[in-house]
Amino acid sequence: MIMEQPISFEFFPPATPKMEALLWRSVQALAPLRPRFVSVTYGADGSTRDRTHRIVQRIQQETGLICAPHLTCVGASRDEVLDLAETYWQDGIRQLVALRGDPPKESDGYTPRPDGFAYAVDLVTGLAGVGAFDISVAAYPEVHPEAPDADFDLANLKHKIEAGATRAITQFFFDVDAFLRFRDRCVSHGIDVPIVPGILPIANFTRMLNFAGACGTCVPDWLRERFAAHADDPGAQRDIATQTAIEQVMALRNHGVEAFHFYTLNRAELTLDICAALGITPVGETDVA
Repeated sequence: MIMEQPISFEFFPPATPKMEALLWRSVQALAPLRPRFVSVTYGADGSTRDRTHRIVQRIQQETGLICAPHLTCVGASRDEVLDLAETYWQDGIRQLVALRGDPPKESDGYTPRPDGFAYAVDLVTGLAGVGAFDISVAAYPEVHPEAPDADFDLANLKHKIEAGATRAITQFFFDVDAFLRFRDRCVSHGIDVPIVPGILPIANFTRMLNFAGACGTCVPDWLRERFAAHADDPGAQRDIATQTAIEQVMALRNHGVEAFHFYTLNRAELTLDICAALGITPVGETDVA
């Protein structure tokens, strides 16, 4: 029996045939690592729901990997979300990632739909009524950018766990100490589910800065300086990205962290290099059409 590794990967639904080919090359490259699960996101406003469903079905049917599709509160009514969850259950999906979701880009901020789930805690409660899903939720070591303070943010996480979530996956971060302090605070507040660090291999530094600005992730000066010193050398930047992530996961491992969630951005190379440094190597071949 092939054992699953203490890692998971996130993919996003491709928008073009070229991007879809890239996604499937990445799935093919990463599948032999036998992750515990792979998650598939929605678009920022829930607009990729159908594509997400299609990608999840294909991954499950053609690779045998365990899929954890994202479900969000935006862009759909309660009935529509629960109907999709029921479809996933009938398809054999037993893992989900439940999120509030990001508002549409043209909006002034998040406004709950009158006929929808208001927040992630409400979504988790609703999903628990569909079936015994293994539900992951989001956590923010450096505080959700819309939270009034860290205590509010932590209380919200605890409510999601109490509603039925079984795991928290963090937003990406680069400050290992921030994660460790957050983990300690979770324990002190009675949160006893796994807190899995989200790791973002930096395939594009400028794009990462945009992501970080949107989600409140601190980008330390030492990291900016590393990339600035090799701004015109893509090969050196890839080496820096790999080494930075390896240093991060090794430091976390030294503090007892065993599981990692990689935001792959549908690219396999950096994640493969990081996993190799962790001693996680392919344990079986998986065919992907």
